[in-house]
Amino acid sequence: MREFEEIESQVRSYSRGWPTVFVKAKDSTIYDESGKSYIDFFAGAGALNYGHNHPEIQRSLIDYVSGDGVIHALDMHTSAKRDFLTTFNDVVLKPRNLDYRVQFPGPAGNNAVEAAVKLARKVTGRELVARFTNAFHGMTLGALALTGNAMKREGAGVPLGHTVTLPYDNYLDGQMPDLLWIKRLLEDSGSGISQPAAVIVETVQGEGGINVASVKWLQALSSMCKENGILLIVDDIQMGCGRTGPFFSFEAAGIEPDIVCLSKSLSGYGLPFALTLMRPELDVWEPGEHNGTFRGYNPAFVTATKALDLFWRDSTLQDSTAKKAKLVEERLTAIVADNPDVAVTTRGSGLVQALAFDDPRITEAVCTEAFERGLLIETAGPESEVAKLLPPLTISENQLHEGLDVLAESVKVAVKETQ
Repeated sequence: MREFEEIESQVRSYSRGWPTVFVKAKDSTIYDESGKSYIDFFAGAGALNYGHNHPEIQRSLIDYVSGDGVIHALDMHTSAKRDFLTTFNDVVLKPRNLDYRVQFPGPAGNNAVEAAVKLARKVTGRELVARFTNAFHGMTLGALALTGNAMKREGAGVPLGHTVTLPYDNYLDGQMPDLLWIKRLLEDSGSGISQPAAVIVETVQGEGGINVASVKWLQALSSMCKENGILLIVDDIQMGCGRTGPFFSFEAAGIEPDIVCLSKSLSGYGLPFALTLMRPELDVWEPGEHNGTFRGYNPAFVTATKALDLFWRDSTLQDSTAKKAKLVEERLTAIVADNPDVAVTTRGSGLVQALAFDDPRITEAVCTEAFERGLLIETAGPESEVAKLLPPLTISENQLHEGLDVLAESVKVAVKETQ
C-alpha cells in the first residue's frame, strides 16, 4: 500500500474504507490481489448497473478497438456516434414518446449538470436555480452550488451563489406540505426569492440518504414548474439506466422533465459518458458555446449501444429488477425485525435500497464488518447514517441472498460492538 500512501493525494476516500488492492472483476464479484473475493453491492456508485465486464459488451469494445475504430473525435461525426444516437432514439426515447435533443457535454455527470444549468439560464435569462435539501449534483463549482452536503460545499473555497434551497419531499416530516411552502415562496413577491430559471431534482436522493420522492410530490412539482414558467431538470445520473426499474426514474410519476441529466451506467461498461437531454425548443446553443475535449468518447458510444440492445429492447431487465427489489425489501425488513433494540428503518426504490440507522457509528461499523466478510457497501446521508445497497441489476438471486446474509451478520456484529 506504500505507493498509494506516499504518492496519491489525501483526497482519496473509498480506498480508506476498503483497504486492499483490487485486480479483477466479473459480473457482481470483485477480487483483490490476495485472491479474496467480494460481492459488489456498490457497483461503481451506480456506474455498473450491468455488472463488471459483461462478456457481450466487452466483446463489442474489444472488436471496436482492435479494428482501429476512432477513439477520440471531440464532436465530429463518427459511425459509433451515429449508431448510439439511432439506438438511443429507437430504444429509449421513441417507445416512451419522449422528444429530446441529445447533447454530449463531457464525460462525467457533473458535466451534464453544468450544461443543464447553463442552458436553463441562457433560455430563461434568469440566474437563480432552485435545488433541494440533501441534494447531490457533483463537485465542480456550478454543480456543487446545487449540492446540500456542508462538508463538500466547504471545499469550494469560494461563495456558492445563485441558488436557493427548497425542502425535499417529506423534509418537514409531514408537519407542513413541502410544496405548499415552495409555492408560497415562489409566488409571493415579498418572499425575497426571485423567479428561478430552473428547479433541479433527484427522484431518489442517492448521496443524500436514499430519500425517495413520492409520485404525487413529483407530479405536483412538475405542475408547479409549468404553471410558473420554471424549467424542470431531473438529475438521473445515479438513478437512471434502470436503477429504480424503468430506464428513467421519473417514468413512474408520468412526468416529462424539460431537461434530463444522464451518466454513470449510461456507457454500460463503466466508461466515462454523460448526456444532457433537452426539449427541442430549448436547444438554443450557438455552435461551440458549450464544449469540451472529451465530449464524444467513441468507445463509450460502442458499449452504450450494445447495452441498450441487450437490456432495453424489452421489459426483461425491468421485470427482473422489480422482482429482486421485492426480495431485498423483504430481507431488509427482516434485518430490522431481528434488531429490535436498534433505531433502524428501511428505505429505497428498485435496486437502490438502504438501512438508515439513528446512530451513524452503527452504519460505519456495518460497512466495515461487511468488508471484512467480503461485501462492498457504502454509506450515504448527511451524517453517513445510511447503509446504501447498489448491487448490479444483473446480479443473480443466489448471490443477492448471499450478500444479504453477509449484511445481516454484519449488522448483528456492528450493533453488539457499538452498544
